[in-house]
Amino acid sequence: MPDHWRNFGSRASALSGSPRLAVNPVNAILNYLYALLEAECRLAVAALGLDPEMGVLHMDTINRDSLACDLMEAIRPDVDAYVLDRILKQPLKRNWFFEERNGNCRLMADLASQLAETTSMWARLVAPLAEWTVKAIASTTKVGITTPATRLTQNHKREIRGGSSFGVSKSSVTLQNVCRDCGTPIINANEKCRVCSTKESKQRLTKIATQGRVISRSSNAQAKRSETQIANQMNIREWSASNQPSWLTAEFYVEKIKPQISSLSCSSITSQLAVSRGYAGEIRQGRVPHPRHWQTLAKILRLSE
Repeated sequence: MPDHWRNFGSRASALSGSPRLAVNPVNAILNYLYALLEAECRLAVAALGLDPEMGVLHMDTINRDSLACDLMEAIRPDVDAYVLDRILKQPLKRNWFFEERNGNCRLMADLASQLAETTSMWARLVAPLAEWTVKAIASTTKVGITTPATRLTQNHKREIRGGSSFGVSKSSVTLQNVCRDCGTPIINANEKCRVCSTKESKQRLTKIATQGRVISRSSNAQAKRSETQIANQMNIREWSASNQPSWLTAEFYVEKIKPQISSLSCSSITSQLAVSRGYAGEIRQGRVPHPRHWQTLAKILRLSE
């Protein structure tokens, strides 16, 4: 992918000095949507009996529909908002674009067909604006038509029937969701495909494991392990079998306690016995702990002779 495709940059192309001949995907999309919008503006003003070439804001120029360009100015923010929303919510696919020899970025048919589905939205946005333009122009004539026909919105018919005026619906047209890394089509936006997600997870776990090994070998970690081992050895020396209930024997542990250990969670064993989570997991898997822990486990399981 060309590096300059990764940036939006200015609307002025380095090839033409104007927005024409876009050199990056975003500007190419904008140019295409503006062309669709201009076509809808041209159709709207022509349907209402106006000359698309006689502009008000734009000067009359050969091969340009200046009045259609006037109407476009009011809808441009909606086009910009649509494109911005799309590029922020989902990545663009590499094979949606191609670059000509002179550096001009063009749209492929797949993307162009998707964007073409937005024409109905632009038509609905242009319709009330075009009718307002006709009304504004008609009010300045000698005839003074104050209620020109509403061929595009049919608002007159709606009002007579007691219905609501023409509203502008939001577009439901969305581009295809693709993986941000490889461009594979996916269902949900802002996600990655299974292959890229698995690869990223492996890299993240490898990084975390490396950091964990470094931390576990630090002087602080070694000091904590030393303190824990000293405390455990002291508890073992202070423990005496004579303090154990007579019924709490090795046979009782194997027959009564051990079969029910798996019903306890590692967190409960860890908190009750003051042992590590790893040691608690081994106890759940069948390891016989030191006899000093048997009475606590029997109490948790509510077992007695």
